[in-house]
Amino acid sequence: MTGVFDAPSEGPIGKSNANNKSVESSYVPQQQQQQQQQQQQQQQQQQQQQPPLGSSAHSAGSRPSFERDALQPPAPAGGRNLSASAVSFAPRGSSLNPSPMPGSFSSDLRSQLNLSRTGSRPDVFPLEKLDEDDGPTQERTLTYLREALSREMKIKEGSENMLEALNSKKAKQTKEQRQRVEAELNSSNQRIKELRQKITDAQRTKAEPTTPTRARNDSLFPGTGGLRSPPSASRSGAGSDLDEPTESPTFALTEILQALEVTGMTSDYYVSRANSLVDLFKRHPTLKYDLVWSIFGLRMQAMLLSESPEVVAAGYRIIRYAISDINSLRNIRFLNTDYLVTWSLIKDRKSDVEREQALKFVRSFLEVKDGVSEISRAVVRTIAAAAEEPEERLRPICLETLAEILVRDPRLLIASGGMAPLHQALADGSYKASESLTAAFLYLLDTPRRRKYLRPGNELEVLFTAFTDELSSNERLLKQSAKAVASALKTWSGLMSLCMYNFRAIKSMISSMVAQTGPIRETILDLIFSLLRIKTPGWAQSFLAGRRLTTYGRVSNLRSTTQKGSHAELEDDGGEQNFVEHYTALLLAIFVRSGVVPALLKVTQDSENDTLKRKSTLLIGEVLKLSSRLLPPSWSSELQLLPELFVSAARLGDENRFTATGVIYQISSVSRTLYRSSPTAYLPSAHQNLEIGALDEHPRSNTAVNFDDATFRQLLIDSNVLSSSNYNKWNWDVILRLIEGPLTSGKRLEEAIKASKFVKRIMSFYRPFKFRFSEIKSSRNTQKYVRTGCALMHALLQSPEGVKYLSDNKLLRQIAECLAQCDPTSGLTAQDPMFSKDRLTDTLCGGYFPMLGILSGDAKGMQMLDRWRIFNMMYRILDLKQRPDLIKLMLANFDYSLQGHPRVLLSKALTAGTKDIRINATNALRKYATHPQINGHGQEPGDSKWAIQLLVTQLYDPEVEVCATAVKILEKACNTKDNLEHIVECRPALDHLGEIGAPLLLRFLSTSIGYHYLDGLDYISNEMDDWFLGRNDSYVSVIEASLARSFLDHQDDHTNRSSVFDDEQEMEADSHVPPHFYRELTRTQEGCKLLSEKGHFDEFAATIREHGMQSDDPEMIVKVKGCLWAVGNVGSMELGAPFLESCDVVEQIVKIAQNHEVMSLRGTAVFVLGLISRSIHGLEILSENGWDANTNILGHSLGLCIPTDLPQLFSLKPWKHTPVTAIELPDSQKTETAKLPPVPSRPRSQSLLKALQAEEAAVGAAAGGIPHEDAEDAIPRVQLDPDPVNQRILELVIDMANMVLHRRARNELMQIKTQKSKGAGGAVKGFSQPGLFRRVMSLLECHHYRLADRNMIVGLFDKSVLRAVVYGEDGGGGGVGGDGDEDEEEEDSGESDDEEEEEGREEGKETVGAAVDAERGEGRPRESVSEDEDEGEDDDDDDEEDGEQDQEEEEEDDDDDECGRDDEESSGDEARTERQRSISDPADLKRSRRTEKGLGR
Repeated sequence: MTGVFDAPSEGPIGKSNANNKSVESSYVPQQQQQQQQQQQQQQQQQQQQQPPLGSSAHSAGSRPSFERDALQPPAPAGGRNLSASAVSFAPRGSSLNPSPMPGSFSSDLRSQLNLSRTGSRPDVFPLEKLDEDDGPTQERTLTYLREALSREMKIKEGSENMLEALNSKKAKQTKEQRQRVEAELNSSNQRIKELRQKITDAQRTKAEPTTPTRARNDSLFPGTGGLRSPPSASRSGAGSDLDEPTESPTFALTEILQALEVTGMTSDYYVSRANSLVDLFKRHPTLKYDLVWSIFGLRMQAMLLSESPEVVAAGYRIIRYAISDINSLRNIRFLNTDYLVTWSLIKDRKSDVEREQALKFVRSFLEVKDGVSEISRAVVRTIAAAAEEPEERLRPICLETLAEILVRDPRLLIASGGMAPLHQALADGSYKASESLTAAFLYLLDTPRRRKYLRPGNELEVLFTAFTDELSSNERLLKQSAKAVASALKTWSGLMSLCMYNFRAIKSMISSMVAQTGPIRETILDLIFSLLRIKTPGWAQSFLAGRRLTTYGRVSNLRSTTQKGSHAELEDDGGEQNFVEHYTALLLAIFVRSGVVPALLKVTQDSENDTLKRKSTLLIGEVLKLSSRLLPPSWSSELQLLPELFVSAARLGDENRFTATGVIYQISSVSRTLYRSSPTAYLPSAHQNLEIGALDEHPRSNTAVNFDDATFRQLLIDSNVLSSSNYNKWNWDVILRLIEGPLTSGKRLEEAIKASKFVKRIMSFYRPFKFRFSEIKSSRNTQKYVRTGCALMHALLQSPEGVKYLSDNKLLRQIAECLAQCDPTSGLTAQDPMFSKDRLTDTLCGGYFPMLGILSGDAKGMQMLDRWRIFNMMYRILDLKQRPDLIKLMLANFDYSLQGHPRVLLSKALTAGTKDIRINATNALRKYATHPQINGHGQEPGDSKWAIQLLVTQLYDPEVEVCATAVKILEKACNTKDNLEHIVECRPALDHLGEIGAPLLLRFLSTSIGYHYLDGLDYISNEMDDWFLGRNDSYVSVIEASLARSFLDHQDDHTNRSSVFDDEQEMEADSHVPPHFYRELTRTQEGCKLLSEKGHFDEFAATIREHGMQSDDPEMIVKVKGCLWAVGNVGSMELGAPFLESCDVVEQIVKIAQNHEVMSLRGTAVFVLGLISRSIHGLEILSENGWDANTNILGHSLGLCIPTDLPQLFSLKPWKHTPVTAIELPDSQKTETAKLPPVPSRPRSQSLLKALQAEEAAVGAAAGGIPHEDAEDAIPRVQLDPDPVNQRILELVIDMANMVLHRRARNELMQIKTQKSKGAGGAVKGFSQPGLFRRVMSLLECHHYRLADRNMIVGLFDKSVLRAVVYGEDGGGGGVGGDGDEDEEEEDSGESDDEEEEEGREEGKETVGAAVDAERGEGRPRESVSEDEDEGEDDDDDDEEDGEQDQEEEEEDDDDDECGRDDEESSGDEARTERQRSISDPADLKRSRRTEKGLGR
């Protein structure tokens, strides 16, 4: 066993054991050292008796076996082996615990045991190797663990939901099910615990690596040893990695390439060398710039031509890491890799590992600048063919690749037929990341230069296919389509494209909501909720479930929602514009104009599903509420009337009036409840909000306390606390109602304490050492116990009786004892502390800290905490820094509104804690610095100056992350004028922060004090020049990125999990606008004076007037956007609005918003008009130009301006589409540059039979027969190949693209493949000719074929043909576009003119009757070789020909018998005519038609 568990370094075995022995002696007691030495001597004797094992394990010169190689780390040059303890492996299934330091016996044993599990599976070695990603192995391991943790969390959540459902039923009936669910929940919690521990250990290992970087993939890619630089005297040490830079990369590269030159070895041999080469490129990134491609390329060609998929995949991987720049891509393509990639991608699923690496190889082209110009059209067509297969495993990555190519080079994708699979993926919703595909189309739609490649009104409307299909009932696919529609409608390019043709797409979706039923209707309702950013209230779930909106239901739910959401309304934002609400107002106006309200009313009246009926009613109420808040009065006043509904309700003779009356009642009830949900939403100031909020609280508390004796006692009985001591049988809703209501009164509390066991049993339940509350598993459903406990602490503090009872109870004493267990200086220890990390995570023990937080917010509670020395223990826990989880829990839950120990603890954590603790403590100050706080009595706002002073101190923290966190909080606090003035008074120095502190300095400009402070620092003049010269343009990208994050922030993505670790102040998205210098400057008189002196505003206005309508120059577009934002920010201030009147720039901005061709610039202009409308002068100017905005009750504009003529804003003129026939790709994007001769289309004829007879005459002339009388009018024939068999093969390949002729062509090709050539005794020679192979590849490159057809066609050729083409042995030479028969083909085409093209095409004559029968029975075989559907001229011609042929068909019915022939003998001349039309490149075909017209045909 020594050969397995020992990993000796260089030297003989005895030396290694001696070293191990000396190291082990430092880890084991001295009493055991003698026994270990004796055991080691016995092991040495056993090793001497087993020379094969010892030699294979320790001999430096012998070649290791496969199993040993799988276990052994790679050996550097000189035969030096790294010990296993020096290498940390993370193979699949191995332990992820952090590796101890080198020399530890336990580390050697553990690592070798884990490695033995990896090496025992040689059969999966190649797949395991090739699944390796480009990144480090540790990152892959962490990703895998996080995915497993996510799955376990979902399992846990499902088990909790099931347990909650079972608890609502009778206990006897569900006992067994409950036990099984609880067992599953416990096992899931255990697995979650283990996975979290593994993630922590893996992250710790990643943070402190003890492993050489070059050996990180050796466990996944074995056999890489022995391929290092030659031995060196300086590297003969004990195995330290400090000597690693002495490795010679060029020598190692030469050594590996020589090893790859050896032929006849196994796949593992080549794969291991390939992985060594990849590791070499990773260790030496500059090595790829010094490659000699003439030598390196030959090795790679040999690997890519291998029969083993693993070897080919390894070859692609090597080339991918060898890519450096565009020149390297050209060198790679000179190796004829286009043929190899095409060959790999069309293989079956058995070669998925090769196909995956080939696809990654193609994608690596996109990572190089201008690399897309080196991607071949043949490769893109093959990827598109794979993306069309629904069951293709690589379909998602193929679609993503096509989308990236569409963004970088739309001409290449459209010319390669890549639009069809993208359209199909968007239409059926099967692609899970449909938003990314939609984003590609939106990028092209933005500017006219890119927009011309898309068809107006057709590209994005495919997203609505799922809504208009009655058979679409798959909810998952519907949701995918809904996400794509939402992502499109949240961008300016998508919104304006979908609003073309008088809101056609939006109206289609709304009409689908009325016409369809079931899942489609519900999906559209949810989509409208999402688009209008409607946050459903807390009572919505119970309302949708069928519960009536009773008074108690409203009050109990509204109290929680208003208290939590009131902070957002209390904030004085200083007139900050909300662009998200502005965009939502536009969306709402579009929906209203498209008829969403009548449609919802119809759904409400017609729906048989009660849930859908209630959801549509709720949506009507929300729309009415939004319209009154966001839309101008001219819009909302008309909308609130609901005339259709009231007319229907007033028809006394109609039975439907009862339904309409019920709907009116439901809408009225919902609207009334919605307005009660946000009573302070329309009040102007924070102070009034506080007053009304306080007035609103007192009546509720009084009504809650004023219970009569009978009701109070009945509630005590209904709680089941008096009848049972089992907390599972208690009614916790009633308990919470009692605690929040009557028990806040001292009289009722005293009665509950003395006259019953209610309070005693509740307090006993929460005592830690009763092991009831403290043993409950933490889940979403069990958080009700924590909430009830917090309410109990709050209720007891409201009366002297409660304070006395709480101080005498054992609860706080036991909590203090639990804290003492975590304090090493207390002398109290426990084997399993109550507040251990595992218990805090798995159980509700962490719920005690929110209860302590309630006590810390009251003076009497602080006294009780101080009595039990709880603060003293917290100080010591904070000093030791051994429990960061416990410290974060304390900081997050304490109340710092009162001066005392909590603030001292917080300030200590801010300065003396670790980096994470300091960031966490800084975030704890957020709500105290940005929101007016209510003190313990709930009477008046608390002071936030103490929090601001602490935050200013954090600006000097040595860690940049801490400073950035403090800057963001202070910047948010500057929205309140008092806070801003106090921050300026603190005079913080922000020079050392650079760009991080710039936003905070900008906010100082908004007050005169801050202006003079910054002016004294000479900040204003320098910053003003910077903004005028460049920062104004860079602000465009900053605000657009901020708006993109705001629009795409899905609130529904966040789970509703509640945890004691989550503070009430959630880390909300930074929704406020990035500060603009000119906006802050014009807040003061001094700033406006400076702006007028500098003349910057006039320069901005002049730029908008002169260059505002340009759409060709991207730099000028950015310049105009920057000027627009500057003008809008100046005009949004009352002091800056006079600048607008001085230069009349608003009219030009309105013109840009309504008529500009760049959609993003139009959107910017709309937002700027919203900024201008915030000032009184700006709103007056906009009113003169046909724009209106809503105001609050004081007449202040909300900045949500909307044009009175909405269609004019979204009137986007259809553009001229560039068809595929007009696209000519450069030769660098073609694999085969040799062009097949263009084939003219069949001229018009008065009779189908005459046309077919003309073709028959051409066939006869070609065969040398008697000339037909119509021979002069025969269609010109094209000779594709001199050999008749090759000619037939090419024709059949063309027929393979025709869905009518597909089966016949496929069968005939297989027959040609299997038949014997005359006299040769072998297969047909054509399939072994590189020239024919190139012609076939040219057809596959230019036209559309299914993936299976491509596989079959290419599979007809011998593998030697591909080898000859790749190596250039066919005479075509290396490189792209080389054709061995190109000279011969050019010579043939040069000797023949138009008259000679009409001569013989093939030997056998084919009759006309089959074509007539095919047209009559099966329909005319339409050309389907090319998938490009943009050839409008061809389609029109074909349609007219079909109509004429149908008329001729009726006239020639009598000639059917003469024309009838056997279908097997006929290949179809009419089909051949279509085939001729599709042989060439579409661009060549179009040019040939133009030539025909010029010749007078």
